Amino acid sequence: MSLDHKITEVRKVLDTAQEDYAPVTFASSFGAEDMVLTDLIAQYYPSIGMFTLDTGRLPEETYSLMREVADRYGVRIPVFFPDFAVIEAYVAQNGPNGFYDSVDLRKQCCHIRKVEPLKRALSGKHAWITGLRRDQAPTRKDLATVEFDSEHGLQKFSPLLNWNLTEVWEYLKQFEVPYNALHDRGYTSIGCAPCTRAITPGEDVRAGRWWWEDPEIKECGLHPDKRRK
Repeated sequence: MSLDHKITEVRKVLDTAQEDYAPVTFASSFGAEDMVLTDLIAQYYPSIGMFTLDTGRLPEETYSLMREVADRYGVRIPVFFPDFAVIEAYVAQNGPNGFYDSVDLRKQCCHIRKVEPLKRALSGKHAWITGLRRDQAPTRKDLATVEFDSEHGLQKFSPLLNWNLTEVWEYLKQFEVPYNALHDRGYTSIGCAPCTRAITPGEDVRAGRWWWEDPEIKECGLHPDKRRK
């Protein structure tokens, strides 16, 4: 399937989201996939909102890209932050990097810094859009392009679900879309700085996320593993 056809299919999904599920919003972490959707939404879908989550531990390169996106597309992307009082309590009890000590502590940190702010960002929306791809991780193989998100009580659209990484980068290069500078240093998936590393050839694209954990279980809670329901 050509890239043009793939783009057409993505736009059909975005058309449905915009026309049938307003108000709808796009959750961007400024990863490569999210930049494909940012480029399309900023140009063709003015009624689809966008937002991002600032966990307080993001790499500087991500902040630089946020500014570049604002300058290039002329859009203001709302930023949702965690409850800093809750973060202070977590750090007081577990230390600043307690998430390395156990899966439970890591998931607790993700819940504080990502899941709770996401709930606020989605409040009042009928649907949200993500940059998930099926081949990103074992935990994402059973996802659907359009499905009901029971965790948040709204529809969830993943227009790039059937894209592969090569197609993502073909789009970014062809349309000269800005992207995170860390991608050029071997980072295929980018989250919080202390929980992200570059990968080596042959590793899974999300191997650099929470690399000390079993890849069959590692998710941050934003997109729960349907296999474990």
